[in-house]
Amino acid sequence: QLQLVESGGGLVQPGGSLRLSCAASGFTLDYYAIGWFRQAPGKEREGVLCINNNNGITNYGDSVEGRFTISRDDAKNTVYLQMNNLKPEDTAVYYCATRGRLGIRNTIYAMCPMGPRFADFGSWGQGTQVTVAS
Repeated sequence: QLQLVESGGGLVQPGGSLRLSCAASGFTLDYYAIGWFRQAPGKEREGVLCINNNNGITNYGDSVEGRFTISRDDAKNTVYLQMNNLKPEDTAVYYCATRGRLGIRNTIYAMCPMGPRFADFGSWGQGTQVTVAS
C-alpha cells in the first residue's frame, strides 16, 4: 500500500519546538518533491515549505520564515519539518504531500512548484495535529 504518514505533532508551549516526520511506505520518496501544508480551524489549507529531490527548498509561507526548516533523509525514506519558536497561530493540522501522485513518475515531480497549488500535490498523508498553547 502506497501511503504517507505524518507523526510528531502534539501540544507545545509558545516558544517551544517540534519536529514533524513524513514517512513513506510502499514506495521510495527520493524521486519526489515533498511539501508541508497546514490547516488551522476555520481557515483554508496553506503551504508551508517544499523540498526538491535534490534538497532545493521553496518557502510558501512568510510567517514561518526563520522558524521552520524542511529536510529529507532518503535513506530513512522520511521528510522532516523542524518547527522552532512556535506561536499560537501555528496551531493547525499539518500535512505532507508528494508532488504528483505516488507511483507515477514524471520529471516535474522532482521539483517544487513555485506556488503551493494543491492540485500539483497528488498524494497526501492523514495529517498530524500541532497545538501551541500555554
